[in-house]
Amino acid sequence: MEHLDSVPARQGLVIFLNGTSSSGKSSIATELLSILDEPWFHMPVDAFHAMRSSASVPPDQVAALLHRTWQGFHRAVAGMAAAGNNVVVDHVLSAQWRLHDCLSLFAPRDVVFVGVYCPPLELARRESERGDRPPGLAAGQLEQVHSHGIYDIECDTDSATPRECALRIKEFLPDRPTPTAFERLRVLL
Repeated sequence: MEHLDSVPARQGLVIFLNGTSSSGKSSIATELLSILDEPWFHMPVDAFHAMRSSASVPPDQVAALLHRTWQGFHRAVAGMAAAGNNVVVDHVLSAQWRLHDCLSLFAPRDVVFVGVYCPPLELARRESERGDRPPGLAAGQLEQVHSHGIYDIECDTDSATPRECALRIKEFLPDRPTPTAFERLRVLL
């Protein structure tokens, strides 16, 4: 049996997909996992919400519960990467504090920050087709989600398939420029 102390230490890479609800992040993540050359974990924020029990929460406590969920999600991702795991994050930075929290937790050199874009009409169509999101959710997130304005790479899921976006991201990985978007944002924000 292998001893745990014989596992070489390393920092995992984080591919951070940020976009509105229904923009195509999960579809890109699925494609990335099928084409990347080594093991990766897909950690979508929706999975953390799905882990919560169905116990009712008083309306005045919902915001605090959601805030703690997002904070826990950020720390789980940071922990996985710090343990040497490569992670594809699927998140909606629709509140400024979420980006600030991630900037304070993640190793900025080891984050590939990907902006996932989709036009409002297509977002509305996808929301309607999905049926599991309130109408207008994505449109309400548009202004804040990309307000920081800095990414390492951007994808438009209206003009490219999830597979094409994933291939662009994979091709970007070997020659990532420095400073990274997270390094630049840490200085600016």
